[in-house]
Amino acid sequence: MIASSFKKNKRKSTHAWRMKALRLLFVVFTGIIIFRLFSLQILNANFYEALASGQHSFYQELFAERGSIFVRDWKSKEEYVVATNEPRGFVFADPRRIENPEETTRKLCELLGHEVPAVTETSTEAADGSDIMAGLEDEVVTAEETVSIDVSVADESAETNGEEDPYATYKTLLERLSKQDDPYEPVERGVSQTILDKLDAASLAGIDYVLEESRSYPEAGLGGHIFGFVRPGGEDRAAGQYGLEGYFDEFLAGTNGFLDTQTDASGRWIAVGSREFQPAVDGGDLLLTIDRTVQYIACKKLSEAVAAHQADGGSVVIMHPQTGKIIAMCNVPDFDPNAYQDVEDISVYNNIAIFEAYEPGSVFKPLVMAAAIDMNVVEPTTTYVDEGEVKVDDRTIRNSDLLAHGLQTMTGVLELSLNTGMVFVSRRLGAESMRSYIEKFGFATASGIELDTESSGNTETIYKSSEIYQATASYGQGITVTLLQLTTAYGAIANGGMLMEPYIVQERRHANGTVEEFKPKTVRQVISKKTATTIGAMMVSVVENGHAEKAAVPGYYVAGKTGTAQVARKDGRGYETNITKATFAGFGPVSDPVFVMAVYIDHPRTIGWASDTAAPVWGDIAEFLLQYFEVAPTRALE
Repeated sequence: MIASSFKKNKRKSTHAWRMKALRLLFVVFTGIIIFRLFSLQILNANFYEALASGQHSFYQELFAERGSIFVRDWKSKEEYVVATNEPRGFVFADPRRIENPEETTRKLCELLGHEVPAVTETSTEAADGSDIMAGLEDEVVTAEETVSIDVSVADESAETNGEEDPYATYKTLLERLSKQDDPYEPVERGVSQTILDKLDAASLAGIDYVLEESRSYPEAGLGGHIFGFVRPGGEDRAAGQYGLEGYFDEFLAGTNGFLDTQTDASGRWIAVGSREFQPAVDGGDLLLTIDRTVQYIACKKLSEAVAAHQADGGSVVIMHPQTGKIIAMCNVPDFDPNAYQDVEDISVYNNIAIFEAYEPGSVFKPLVMAAAIDMNVVEPTTTYVDEGEVKVDDRTIRNSDLLAHGLQTMTGVLELSLNTGMVFVSRRLGAESMRSYIEKFGFATASGIELDTESSGNTETIYKSSEIYQATASYGQGITVTLLQLTTAYGAIANGGMLMEPYIVQERRHANGTVEEFKPKTVRQVISKKTATTIGAMMVSVVENGHAEKAAVPGYYVAGKTGTAQVARKDGRGYETNITKATFAGFGPVSDPVFVMAVYIDHPRTIGWASDTAAPVWGDIAEFLLQYFEVAPTRALE
């Protein structure tokens, strides 16, 4: 009886334990399900939503095509593309499929235009790149110890002379192609179709390419600073940098579109499903005011002058004075937009003509003289006695030639470029009037030209109370200007006293076919037409009788002025010794100007004076311009 009761209680106890275990199991299982649902629907909802979307929807970004840039010739009116899009090859390698890395590397370098080392008879014995690479690192060997590739002597010589290794690309490529377990190695981007055709004909195992849309500049050497360049984009779109590419980046780039639609399990569009389509809008085109022929000649003449005078650089700006159209704009050093990444110093990207503000020197004198004549405080025949120096505050200002020239007229002041004469003029003019005219000529204000990185210059010193600042500014020191500002100001004299806004874009051609034409913009009347005629005649006398005789053009009367400026020290007060910046600005013919031009030579080393550096370049280009624009001679040829 007792045993039966014990067994019965034991069965109840076992049954109760099993029920508790089963309930616990259900609780745990339910908890796992709840946690899993929480994880799927809350924690990882975005992931699974995107996964589902990828299985049932299709999204494709539609890329806009970047617009092109054109220039034309004045005579033919024919247009030439200077920036456009061109498919180019991206060459890559699969080293696993390359049996002879050395031979493949050699053929690749020959096709791509890279230097390859000389080959000896034993070079074909190398089946992989290990022996070759070892040979490249070896020291110079004797004739009896000939290695597969005899490059060690050349390498050591290059290192000794501080030169770059001509076989650097070859070595790098050989190292990459020798990685037998590597499925992918880049070789070269931007390969032209001509070379790709040769690559196809060569049928190199393990070498392939894909076409990529690249920005191309067919007119290399025509002025990289005007065009700028396009930096390839990674995840973002490509972006225009500097010049027109930077200034008009959004207009040239256009707007990308997209297609977003639902698909079935096979990836086919569902006709009744939702679909969103935004077409891409291609970028527009630009037609420039630049004359292709004039640009080429101006760049060539400037480059030759910079080299001849061993200068640090230079710039030239040519403008049509009646409209403000930029006919040419060149800088040295220049860069090739097709290979912008190859420059040694990124400062070369800066357009000197609009970016570098410098003290102009005596080329500034006609502008201050024009202000004084316009205010009727002096006339061309007004005289003063030049004693060679003049006291201003606690300073002594001297003429550049350190000579006294006695009784002089205002025309003589410009012909001889007398600093003391300009102090005389500035005192007659007065500080307030001088400031007003400098502002009206457009200095210390960006011109608004459609190019990136334009500087405003600095004329803050003329607002100081001490007279010395107005005195030095009268002959172009203590203030800074850009070459474009100087050209525009001289353009006002050539245009009867009317200042025009410079512009370099003639038309904006939108992708929808509409054309937006840029019109000349009048800024203000700076000086009267009479004053402009008077100061123009005085500058003709500078060319005929003064320091600017090397800017003269046979058969024509041209107006101009030299400017040889000192360079302010960066480490303290005063100016550098034997460092100058030479400028010549002027226009022609004086009776009906067809151009205004300024030439700037930075630190000429052969001779420092603008009369012997900038003036001759100006004269050469001016002679070409007058012939190119078919201007009849206005005086007898001597």
